[in-house]
Amino acid sequence: MTIHDRALKPVPLIPETAPFSAEQRAWLNGFFAGLLSLDHQPAITAVDGVPDAAAKALNDGDDGEAPWHDPAMALADRMALADGKPLRRRLFAAMAQQNCGQCGYLCESYAEKLASGEEQRQNLCVPGGKETSRMLKKLLAEAPSPATPAAVDVIKLERRDAPPADPGYSRERPVKAIFKSATKLNGDGSEKDARHVVFDISGSGISYAPGDSFGIFAVNDPDLVDCILSAMQAPADFPVGDKSLREALLRDYSLAPAPDMLFELASYMVGGARRQKLKLLAKGEDPDGDAATFDVLKVLETFGPMHPDPEAFLECLEPLQPRLYSISSSPLASPGEVHLTVDAVRYTVDGRRRMGVASTFLADRAAAGDGISVYVQKAHGFVLPNDPATPIIMVGPGTGVAPFRSFLWHRHALKAPGRAWLFFGHQHQATDFYYRDEIDLLLQSGALTRLSTAWSRDGAEKVYVQDRLRQAGEEVWAWLKEGAHFYVCGDAKRMAKDVERAVADIAEAHGNLGTAAGAEFISGLKAAGRYQADVY
Repeated sequence: MTIHDRALKPVPLIPETAPFSAEQRAWLNGFFAGLLSLDHQPAITAVDGVPDAAAKALNDGDDGEAPWHDPAMALADRMALADGKPLRRRLFAAMAQQNCGQCGYLCESYAEKLASGEEQRQNLCVPGGKETSRMLKKLLAEAPSPATPAAVDVIKLERRDAPPADPGYSRERPVKAIFKSATKLNGDGSEKDARHVVFDISGSGISYAPGDSFGIFAVNDPDLVDCILSAMQAPADFPVGDKSLREALLRDYSLAPAPDMLFELASYMVGGARRQKLKLLAKGEDPDGDAATFDVLKVLETFGPMHPDPEAFLECLEPLQPRLYSISSSPLASPGEVHLTVDAVRYTVDGRRRMGVASTFLADRAAAGDGISVYVQKAHGFVLPNDPATPIIMVGPGTGVAPFRSFLWHRHALKAPGRAWLFFGHQHQATDFYYRDEIDLLLQSGALTRLSTAWSRDGAEKVYVQDRLRQAGEEVWAWLKEGAHFYVCGDAKRMAKDVERAVADIAEAHGNLGTAAGAEFISGLKAAGRYQADVY
């Protein structure tokens, strides 16, 4: 049995020696041919041993397009666009669409691994959070099982999957890097707490290029862990595998947001109205409008007192996932080091201070000299042009400036002749102008040709980077017509979408294009690799 493509050699699926009847083998061959075919391959019109009707069903509703692949689009809208598509495409639509790599795949390849049964973990999409994991669970529960475990094993053997990545280049094989410092970037009086973080990677065996990201395996806040242990009245030294309960909570489990399974477990330990609310929360409902505020500790405190069995409690929690940050240094300008630009996330819910796991780990809890598990996530379509003479336009407000600091110092080290234009913005110029001295030096050296800034809280009206783009529209258009590559880094839901709309407006206004043609111009830039986004 083979599946053919005009440009590829036949790929074997279920061999004749597999422990299935001829009828079972024919059905599985057809099923997996549909699952494993790539979007750019021609539709399957006839498969050996599979009726034409079955072959048609494998492709029904899948035209190879992915209009939902937009990180600014709401999940409900993405699922509506994918309605009627094959399972792997609906799973793709359920992802966060950021292609960040934190799951170890891209959004599309993670979906295909889930659909084939080769990946069982449904909670790897960090930016998608609970919303994505719930949808993945729902889709997989409603779909027929792709194959028996034996059949999946056969597929793995026949496909001869690629060998694991080298140490330090995947979340499965991290290495140790030495934490050096986390220096505050904001001035006194700022509402933000951004840090310039430095790691020593000279002994780690890893390297990177501008545009790559850095994965951090953080440790939970010990104070939060101790509060959880107190609330459940569990001994910190209770043995769990080869470590204590406290150590497991520190290093292995996510403590926010509260997973549905924890709501379910808690519902069996209380009664009355508390039990009814927990049952609804476990189903993804929000009876009192506060579902999003529940972390693990709040469940224990709100519905307690409760004293779950420690092992049963841990089985309800999700694994603690690594966090990815855009690298803000150049290997040429800062050899042996990785620099990051990180916002320390802190906020208050119900009078209790909440904190981002990795950002405050780096800002507050990591000590100089600590060895921390890390890995490099290679860039997926967010790289400098091959020709250093190519002009670049970079839009990165706040910590979105991180990869562009890398770009500029790299070009500075290369003495690249290409022009560079940076759009940077934040709340206040006096307190939130990150890397101001460095940017002045880069302007003086010529590595940075032009700087446009936007300060949203310094005037009577809020001004953002997309406003500065429109104001300089004629010149932005001239750069783009001369072949400039356009980059945007930062918030996926609002800023990146607003910037894309601004560029389309510039194309319409200064390129004498209509509305549809402006959108097509952006699509053409993306297809040519000249419009690249690193969003989160």
